[in-house]
Amino acid sequence: MWTPGRSIATFIDHTLLKAEAQTADIEQLCQEALAYQFYSVCVNGRWVRLSRERLGGTNVKVCAVVGFPLGAAATRAKAFEAAAAVEDGASEIDMVLSIGKLLDRDFDSVQRDIASVVRAVQGGALVKVILETGALTDELKREACRLSEAAGADYVKTSTGFGPGKATEADIRLMRSSVSGHLGVKASGGVRDAATAEAMLLAGASRIGTSSGIEIVGGDPAAAGAY
Repeated sequence: MWTPGRSIATFIDHTLLKAEAQTADIEQLCQEALAYQFYSVCVNGRWVRLSRERLGGTNVKVCAVVGFPLGAAATRAKAFEAAAAVEDGASEIDMVLSIGKLLDRDFDSVQRDIASVVRAVQGGALVKVILETGALTDELKREACRLSEAAGADYVKTSTGFGPGKATEADIRLMRSSVSGHLGVKASGGVRDAATAEAMLLAGASRIGTSSGIEIVGGDPAAAGAY
């Protein structure tokens, strides 16, 4: 866990998930992650192999999103996407749970969806489950945490950054209290400065997902529209 005075960089997943990202952008993302010693880069599946090539032999990990950003893909498609990302070099998977099914209160379906991704990676990657907290009641946030843990996930995560709302300290505290101590909690969506990142970590987050990592560790203003 983070403590005041410790570098935040090693708690950051340096993120680029925009559809218009190109090869040069991903290469720059990897260079930045190395320069600032971020924990990982977080990219769409198309860019996992390139990221692994650029980061091979370093401490920086590659994280891939699955079922992103809607969570509405078929379960077997999510499982295939996760397995392909691990084959290409991802060591972490950030999957979006089936938000509609959670809102339907079809909890068995939601748990099966998560479990299929956990099985697909066969222990070859950590699985983080994105709840999209801005679309949920507190009751459903707690239920989503319970389902994620029961399905074998390693982390619960607040937001895609593309949906309603953003990470809040209140949600981090709620999520932290809703899972066992061996599960991590990731804050993502709207974390764009050091003060906000520190607040999330103090509230119980064990990882920060952001495209503003350089601004957070270097103090420069984040760009408008950042994740």
